[in-house]
Amino acid sequence: MNTPYAPTYYAATANPVPNRPALQGEISADICIIGAGYTGLSTGLFLAEQGLKVVVLEAAKVGFGATGRNGGQIVNSFSRDIDAIERQVGHDAAKVFGQMAFEGNRIIRERISTYDIKCDLKNGGVFAAFTPKQMRHLEHQRKLWARHGHNTVDMLDKKQMSDVVGSDVYVGGSIDHSGGHFHSLNLALGEAAAIESLGGTIYEQSPVIRIERGAKPVVITELGRVNARTVVVAGNAYLGNLVPELSAKSMPCGSQVVTTAPLPADVAKSLIPNDHCIEDCNYLLDYYRLTGDNRLLYGGGVIYGARDPKNVEAIIRPKMLKTFPQLQNVKIDYAWTGNFLLTLSRLPQVGTLGEHNNIFYSQGCSGHGITYTHLAGKVLSEAIMGQRERFNAFAQLPHYPFPGGRLMRVPFTAVGAAYYSLRDKFGI
Repeated sequence: MNTPYAPTYYAATANPVPNRPALQGEISADICIIGAGYTGLSTGLFLAEQGLKVVVLEAAKVGFGATGRNGGQIVNSFSRDIDAIERQVGHDAAKVFGQMAFEGNRIIRERISTYDIKCDLKNGGVFAAFTPKQMRHLEHQRKLWARHGHNTVDMLDKKQMSDVVGSDVYVGGSIDHSGGHFHSLNLALGEAAAIESLGGTIYEQSPVIRIERGAKPVVITELGRVNARTVVVAGNAYLGNLVPELSAKSMPCGSQVVTTAPLPADVAKSLIPNDHCIEDCNYLLDYYRLTGDNRLLYGGGVIYGARDPKNVEAIIRPKMLKTFPQLQNVKIDYAWTGNFLLTLSRLPQVGTLGEHNNIFYSQGCSGHGITYTHLAGKVLSEAIMGQRERFNAFAQLPHYPFPGGRLMRVPFTAVGAAYYSLRDKFGI
């Protein structure tokens, strides 16, 4: 079965996409990576640069999942910030996370520059606050990041915020000058082409049906098999039940996105004068930016359990109009949903499977995956090459099952989210 891209803005405006064959027959490789999203592509590219023979197996097409459907925003740190990690692992152990929190951003920019990837990269990321409490959180974040050497954040009062976003719904915010945004799928396509330029091979329409574990693992698809020294599991929310012990401690969730018709240049500039990207500070946050062709891309909302909503526009359009009521009559050209993988701790899950330590995994970005996945590729590649300090730091983070098990994880999590949404609404 040939699985096409979802009908997203990214797929409709992608750079040329080569036809990649499905795996047929038996082959061998140093590294077999399951999943051609950012985690798999980043890992594969770092390893291909080291001269290893890399094979990537993708169930659909490069960037089919969250990688090709997200908001396209470069946001530093992790889904839970450095101080939350410090409370779990202690001050000394958390230092390595502080050093890594801003590295994914640098990796993305290095990839774009080194491989000349055309993906509409723009600079500047804004965090928007609705309440004084959220402003206090942003000031805390600015100081926290500065303690770890990241000094590119400035606070914005209400007047300054109005110069950044053409909306009166915010009391202020902050701007990370090192943040930014880009065309998500085109970045993935560029990274895939980079792997191939270094001798790596990517097979599409090749869902993995089984991993034979052992001293020499074998990855099996319907029509072929890969004998590899090392396997990397990088399916995230689209992994299914291929590895039951991973799916037991994570939950796919859906986020919804719309993209307007192209806006007149003066209208686009009035919405976001400096072409930054914006996300708000609510627990269930909204995020938006302008695309390279002057559309407003607006996303938000979470559907726990990753059911596809019947009408994405009906969910997101009211949110967009609350921020920008002046867009009342603007047409929506694209509307889609994409799944991310949530963990109970909201921190990534990293480790190895089995007794031979030759099957690696990274998953559970919890909605904060763009920079983390690029960092994860470097951390995984380091571990595979024998440098495990940073890998071990992630691997030692505890993995928790959701309350109520797989049957009750959706209602329990939805109740928790409703509680925090009410706190956002009332500013407490």
